[in-house]
Amino acid sequence: MASRRIEERRAQHKRYKEDVERTGKPFFPHAMFHDTVMSLVVVSVIVGLAVVWYLDGDGTEAGVLGPHYTEEADPGTTNFIPRPDWYFYFLFYLLRIFKWPESVVLGTVGIPTIGLVLLLALPFLDLRRERRLFRRPVALVALLLVVLSMGVLTYKGATARESLGSELIEAVPVWAERQGFAGNDEAVEGAEIFAQAGCAQCHLYIGTGSQNLGAPELTDIGSGERGADYFARYVQNPAQFGNTVMPPYAALGEENLQKLGVFLDASKGTEER
Repeated sequence: MASRRIEERRAQHKRYKEDVERTGKPFFPHAMFHDTVMSLVVVSVIVGLAVVWYLDGDGTEAGVLGPHYTEEADPGTTNFIPRPDWYFYFLFYLLRIFKWPESVVLGTVGIPTIGLVLLLALPFLDLRRERRLFRRPVALVALLLVVLSMGVLTYKGATARESLGSELIEAVPVWAERQGFAGNDEAVEGAEIFAQAGCAQCHLYIGTGSQNLGAPELTDIGSGERGADYFARYVQNPAQFGNTVMPPYAALGEENLQKLGVFLDASKGTEER
């Protein structure tokens, strides 16, 4: 069976060479010339748009292609929810299906690797000359399944709701009452910072948020009596405490970090409340 496929492939390659010699054109210089011209056109268009955009506005008034910039980026923002580009939505939602740590390797390594290996192996597995789509049911079904699954995952990823800071802030009074720091203004403000800074993307707090990347639940994080200063320094630069997974939050500023530390220190747990 394998030898017959090899012979068919050799015969097909021979016919291809004969067709090229008879009616085709060599890759060099014809195809290379066309690719070079098209590349120059694309680069020229990009450079032209950049020049027009630069000359069109002065940074304060929008021109035809828009202003040079709008508001400066704020590294200390607490209400920005990062999302991937649209062509990664399918993978973005796939990772929401496979949870850390039990099955996340399937979404990050397993399924994408299997798909890539199958694509690389396809030219070596399918050696038939038949090109009519409806006479290749396996390939047709595989194509439909891939398009359908990626389409559904992309749609689900695009419409997935995130835990927005503005929504989590509504839970702060409940947190304060159940934890017993309702009268501590600094702890309440720290809870609002916790809600807005995206901490609930990786941490659970009284049943709110999600637990990702092995991040601990913080409902009773303050029961160890480590103090607000400790938590402020920890959040500012977790790497100095051996945590290389959690990113630093020094951009929040010392005042916000101190309030966040007071909130975490006041989180003693809800069982005795």
